[in-house]
Amino acid sequence: MAKTDNEMNNQADINIRIVKPKVSLDFNTVFGLVLTFVLIAGAIFIGRSNANFFNIPSVMIVILGTMTVTSISYTWEEVKSAGRILGQSLFRKKLDPQIMARQLLDISVLTKKKGVLALAGIDGELKKDKHLRKAAMIVTDGYSTDDVERVLAQELDALVERHRRSASILRRGAEVAPAMGLIGTLIGLVQMLADLENPETIGPSMAVALLTTFYGAILGTAVLAPMAAKLERNSNDEAMIHTLVLIAMTSISRQDNPRRLEMLLNSELPPNHRIRYFD
Repeated sequence: MAKTDNEMNNQADINIRIVKPKVSLDFNTVFGLVLTFVLIAGAIFIGRSNANFFNIPSVMIVILGTMTVTSISYTWEEVKSAGRILGQSLFRKKLDPQIMARQLLDISVLTKKKGVLALAGIDGELKKDKHLRKAAMIVTDGYSTDDVERVLAQELDALVERHRRSASILRRGAEVAPAMGLIGTLIGLVQMLADLENPETIGPSMAVALLTTFYGAILGTAVLAPMAAKLERNSNDEAMIHTLVLIAMTSISRQDNPRRLEMLLNSELPPNHRIRYFD
C-alpha cells in the first residue's frame, strides 16, 4: 500500500543514516591474476624446463620498453600516476546504488517537510560521503537549480574523464607490450642468425628469442588489459552513484515531490536494482 502524506511526514522524523563508502581489496581481481600465473607456471613446471623460461634481457625489453613507449603518449603528470592507476585496479570502492537511492529519498523527504536548510542538521552524517556532502552544500548555499545541475554535471564529467584517461594508459600498455615482445624476438633472431657457425646454439638461441614474445603476451593479455577493464567497470559504478546524486540534488533544489524523485532514480537504476520506497 502506498504511503500517505502523513506517513511521508513521519518518515522525515527518522534519523538520516548515511553509509560510508568503503575501499577494499578486490579479491576477485587478485585471485584471477594469481590463478593465471599459477596456471602458466604449472604448465612450465610440467614441461620440466623451468630455467629456460627466465631471461633478464627479455624481461627488461618488455617491461621497461612498455613503460617508456606508453609514456610517449601521455604527459609527465599522467605517467607519474601509473602506479596509482594500477593500485586503483586492485582496489574498489564498495558502492550500492540501491542504498544510495534510498538515502537520497530519505533526504528528499526531510527537505520536503523542513526545507533545504534541514540539510545543515545532518551534516555529521553527510561527512561520511564527501561527494554527497559537497552536493548538499551546493543546495543549501542557495544556488539556483540550473547552477546545481551544472556544477554536479561538471563533477560527473570530470570523474568520467579522469577514469577514462587512467584506463586508456593501461589499454595503451596492453597494446604496446606484445609489440615490444615482438621487437625483442627480432633482436634475438638477428643475433642468432649472426652466429650460425655453431649449429648447437641455434635451438637455445631461438628459445631465448621467443621468450620476449611470451613475456609481452602475458603482460598485455593477462595483466594490463584485464586491469583496464576492471578500472572501467569501477568507473561506471562510481559514475552511476554520481548520477543519482545529481538527479536527487537537482530535484531537491526544485522542491519536487519525493515520489517524482523515486521515479527519476528508478529510471537510471538497472531493472534488478530498482527500489520501491513508497510502496
